[in-house]
Order: sequence, then structure tokens, then C-alpha cells
Amino acid sequence: MNEVQLRSLTPSVLGILVRRGADFAAAEDAVQDALVEAVRVWPDDPPRDAKGWLVTVAWRRFLDATRAETARRRREDLVEEEPAPGPAPASDDTLQLYFLCAHPKLTPSSAVALTLRAVGGLTTRQIAQAYLVPEATMAQRISRAKRTVSEVRFDQPGDVATVLRVLYLVFNEGYSGDVDLAAEAIRLTRQLAAAIDHPEVAGLLALMLLHHARRAARTAPDGSLVPLAEQDRGRWDTSAIAEGVTILQVALARDRLGEFQAQAAIAALHADAPTAEETDWVQIVEWYDELARLTDNPVVRLNRAVAVGEADGPRAGLAALAVLDDSLPRYTAVAAYLHERDGDLKTAARLYAEAARKAPNLAERDHLTRQAARLNTHRSH
Repeated sequence: MNEVQLRSLTPSVLGILVRRGADFAAAEDAVQDALVEAVRVWPDDPPRDAKGWLVTVAWRRFLDATRAETARRRREDLVEEEPAPGPAPASDDTLQLYFLCAHPKLTPSSAVALTLRAVGGLTTRQIAQAYLVPEATMAQRISRAKRTVSEVRFDQPGDVATVLRVLYLVFNEGYSGDVDLAAEAIRLTRQLAAAIDHPEVAGLLALMLLHHARRAARTAPDGSLVPLAEQDRGRWDTSAIAEGVTILQVALARDRLGEFQAQAAIAALHADAPTAEETDWVQIVEWYDELARLTDNPVVRLNRAVAVGEADGPRAGLAALAVLDDSLPRYTAVAAYLHERDGDLKTAARLYAEAARKAPNLAERDHLTRQAARLNTHRSH
């Protein structure tokens, strides 16, 4: 069992500990300790029942911590509750834990960060990158959230909007690398859509399906990134696209537009184009305008600049880009692309190289480095 598979057991184990009376923060620490122990001992002595082993070890770690802080009577009560040996229950508590982490006493940003760390299995660094903040700042935010929830009872679930935000970030992390995370986010969003009649839940599910449909075409056999315009559209999953479009159409018909529906509409326009050249960029710009109105998100405005560059020409795209903060992630890469479209290959090559140095992952860095090398080679001939 690899580390990704191991971490996929975290929500179920965490749910069992919480139901047995462990406060969330202590349970999360205990589960993390159990995962570390599993990585250490399983290669030489793998258990027959992985989840049962994790529950037992995590519960004992929780008890060890509790004994150091609580009275003897409470310690004895907890010992009596220790789960009996044998297979652990097969119930899936993941979605419930997402709601419990979105507790009303937490701010939405803290609730999202806590859930991504405790249930989603993301590292503090990954979460910080998603939120565009320093890792130390995010670590403090997660610590404060743990302290808050350690003092409350988990009898008041949070709101749907916060849970959707968490699922979206988990999917994005998986979509950029770990396919298992993306598939898990889709599975949980399907569960949520089946349980709640909410247009934004449907919008998020449609968005995930439309993006995931392109997964097979996003990388070359050597692992390098393939930009959307260069992808083999014959490798796109047409059934996932059809399902996503149908779900989106039903959601939009309810006339309760939200950001996930707007994003899904943009993804649907890309999916509907037989070729990159036939993409309806004018309509995509209109949807980005709606999305910017709904969110006022600088990353949305960055993506809008690309769309404007395609719809109205690179000079228009550069003008839209000029009003944004140049410290935004991928700002330099967008500037490089638009300058290349405008014929300024020298500036574009320099910006691609600069963007490569700022890239958040190896695949993106390699792609941008190749773009810079391509332009430099072209200029030398």
C-alpha cells in the first residue's frame, strides 16, 4: 500500500475516533501518528486489516495523550471504550467529516484549511499554495482552527458553501498531479449532489467532470504537460463531458447562478469546441465577466486576460493584464504567452524563463523552460 492509498483511509479512521469520544484536534494528531508508524513498520510487517490496524494504533496514541492530561476516572472510562480487535466498520464517514470541519465557530478560510489538512490529507505547504499565503501563516491558521474545534462539540455541521470550497481545492490538487485525490473529490461531490438539491453542488460536479474528462490528454507519454490548445481531443472522455454538460444545463435553468456554475460553463465551451481554433472565446470572456462579478477573484481576472487576448487580440489581453498585480501566481507565464502572440519573441522568451523559476511544480517548470528554449532557438535561426 503506497502513501496515497494509506492516506485515503484517514477520514474513516478519524471518523471512528471522533464517534468514540475523541475531540477532533487530538484525534487528528493521533491518526497522523498512526500513519507515520504505518509507513515505518508496514513494509516489513503488513497487516491483514489496514484500517483496523490504524484504528487500534491511533486510539492507543489518543489514549496515551489523554492519560497525560485528564483525571484517572476519565482515563478508565476511555480504556473501557477501546475498540475490540478485528475488522473495522466499513462505513464511509468522509463527507460527514467535511461538514463537521466546516463548524460555525470557524471562519470559512480556517474551516477549509483544517479540512484539507485533517481529512483531505494535503500538506500545509500545498494548502498555503492554494491560498496564496506563506506556509508559516497557513500553519498558524490550522493550529488556531484545531484549538477552536478542540473546545466545541461536533453537533452543529457547517454550511454547504464551505464544504464545496474544500472539495474544489481537493480536486484541484488532484487534477494537477494525484489522480486519486481528484477521483475522491468527484465521488464525494456525487454523494453530496444525491443528498442535497443545490444548484452550486450541481455546478461543482459538472465542473469536476468537464475538467476530469481531459485528464488523459493533459500529459505526454514522457510526463510533460500538454497545453489545452495542443491536446488530442480524441482522448477526451466524451461520456464525462456529456454528463457534465447535462448536469450544468439543469443547474443553469434554475436561474441561481454561482461561481461553480460559471466556471463549468467556461469548461463546457472549451469541451464543445471541435478544435482549439473553433473555441468561442467571445462567450468565454462573457462568462469570465460573470465570474469576476461573483467572486472578485484576481486569479479569475488573470484567466480573463488570456481569454480577452484570444477574443480581441494579444494587445487587448496585455492591457487587461496590466491592471493586475504582477505577483499573482502564473502572471509571468500569461504575460509571456501574450507577448509571444503579439510577436515579441525576445520578451516572451525572457518571461517564460522567469515564469519557470517561479513555477509551483516540476512539470510546470519543465514546460515553461521548454517554451523559453523553443523561442530562443527560433530567434537564433
